[in-house]
Amino acid sequence: MSNPVSSPDGLAQLRHDLRTPVNQIIGYSEMLEEDAEASGHSPYVSDLRKIQFAARTLLGLVDTRLDAGVLGGFAPVPTKPAQAHERVQSPFAKSADGENESVRMAGRVLAVDDNENNRDVLTRRLQRHGLTVESAADGLQALALVRARSFDLVLLDIMMPELDGYSVLQQMKADPLTRHIPVIMISALDELDGVVRCIEAGAEDYLPKPFNPTLLRARISACLEKKSLRDAEQRHLQLIEETKRRLDEELAEAAHYVRSIFPPPTSAPLAIDWKYEPSTELGGDAFGYHWIDADHFAVYLLDVCGHGVGASLLSVTAINVLRSGSLPATDFRNPGAVLSALNNAFQMERQNNMYFTLWYGVYHAPSRTLHHASGGHPPSLLLAPDATGAFASQRLISPGLIIGAMEDVVYAAQSCIVPPGAHLMVLCDGCYEVADAEGEMLDFDEFEKFMQLNGIRPDGLDQLFQWLRVRHGEGPLDDDFSMVRIQF
Repeated sequence: MSNPVSSPDGLAQLRHDLRTPVNQIIGYSEMLEEDAEASGHSPYVSDLRKIQFAARTLLGLVDTRLDAGVLGGFAPVPTKPAQAHERVQSPFAKSADGENESVRMAGRVLAVDDNENNRDVLTRRLQRHGLTVESAADGLQALALVRARSFDLVLLDIMMPELDGYSVLQQMKADPLTRHIPVIMISALDELDGVVRCIEAGAEDYLPKPFNPTLLRARISACLEKKSLRDAEQRHLQLIEETKRRLDEELAEAAHYVRSIFPPPTSAPLAIDWKYEPSTELGGDAFGYHWIDADHFAVYLLDVCGHGVGASLLSVTAINVLRSGSLPATDFRNPGAVLSALNNAFQMERQNNMYFTLWYGVYHAPSRTLHHASGGHPPSLLLAPDATGAFASQRLISPGLIIGAMEDVVYAAQSCIVPPGAHLMVLCDGCYEVADAEGEMLDFDEFEKFMQLNGIRPDGLDQLFQWLRVRHGEGPLDDDFSMVRIQF
């Protein structure tokens, strides 16, 4: 029958059991030495150092001489469970005011070890550095504590009964509530495989027992600093998320307001509908239509350069001027006069160097005449039925400079007769300037052909938008999509 002590696992446990009390001797004697030096009892320092030297020599013998060959003839001796000992009280202890402030740290640390004296040594050592320390006697208790309270660091023994340190580490890193807590693994066994396994599982670092005080302090300090930086980063990210959420809400409210100023579709005396899809939360397009008087109907669509809040504010401001007719001494039945007045009112040096394009038309119902003027804007399309019932298109364009470029520009108006059953499409350049996956831009001719075939369909505007979306591919269009359709 094989000797279980000489097996690899048995040897590891035996080394662990032999090293544990020796490590405690080293730990207590180091703290006593520090207290003796701090309190002026220097004669005791030499004796304490001799104790440490003897203990470290014994550890070396355990590591180098204790193997299966030496133990082959020995029967296993049952080990007694570790007994709780009273805390070692230092005869040299000074008040907290007398401790070395240069090594003090801040943070909450959980020390996990199944041996009470090990926990006592580690707790005392950590408290000397100013840390708040709690302890756990086993893995299950450690998991309960980290899930119930807040810790900045966990010092976790590897070899423990029932639930070892590696299993505790795995469960901590699998739990979203605890995975961010840094863990330093500790063990009386200096085994490289165990170190690698723990680091791969998410441990921050590894410390062998007995602890080198300088190394212990340095590694704990590094982990606490990383935890502090991570906490600050998380607070910063939370602040960013909260700010983003608030801005999203405000942008959504602003976008709702922009849509609210657009007039509703109508069925009489003119059938009017429209489609508006901004490329971002707030676009630079705006439009409107209204009866100036019983005979004159105005329709207009403008496109501010750029997108976002600034472009949207300018577009809403300009469209409200047109809706309210608040340009002094301006005849709103004269498209050229309206553009000239708008141009002088919205000079780009007074609008944060932003300008806009505009198409403005006035329909005179008794004569069925449409007068229109344009300031750097794409042509509108007039789809009219011919003798065969097919729809032919006419581009309604009048050359004119963008609105706001220079003062006192004169804008000329053009006129055309609107046949019964005709459809007018007032649009922005986002309705056709759409690139495909290869970067090839759709030209106005292709757009015009599509509208000749589909423009008068009840869902013609939706069909156009979907056609452009398919052409563009994933993601929103690069520019706002705005079109007003009027059936005469």
